[in-house]
Amino acid sequence: MGLYKRKITESDYDDLLVGWWKSWGWEAPPRDFLPNNGCGGIIVMDGNIPVCAGFMYLTNSKAAWVDWIISNKEYRKKPLRKEAIEMLIESLTNICKSAGNKYCYALLQNSSLIKTYETIGYVRGGKDINEMIKQL
Repeated sequence: MGLYKRKITESDYDDLLVGWWKSWGWEAPPRDFLPNNGCGGIIVMDGNIPVCAGFMYLTNSKAAWVDWIISNKEYRKKPLRKEAIEMLIESLTNICKSAGNKYCYALLQNSSLIKTYETIGYVRGGKDINEMIKQL
């Protein structure tokens, strides 16, 4: 069947994404921290196997945030894994562009993921940046 994308559904957060974040040793962001309460993104599938997912925040400016990229750690098909992640980021970016945004932002640490973003035209905005969050 090949790679295809679909919208994230209500059940994906608990059924897939939390487990994926945990398998990579990361704490899952709270559902209500994610766009559209955890449904504001895309999952790339290989047939009936979920491969990777990511989210996009649309803002009241001309900037959007494409981030929270996560993958199924057990999916190791090469080069399909890399293609799926590129498809995901490109698709999220294109949705942001179609929504009228002029800029896409991402906050990244993983060097492999940074290279993937660079491959599709993102440029580094700085280095030695710290993520800062305050729960209200």
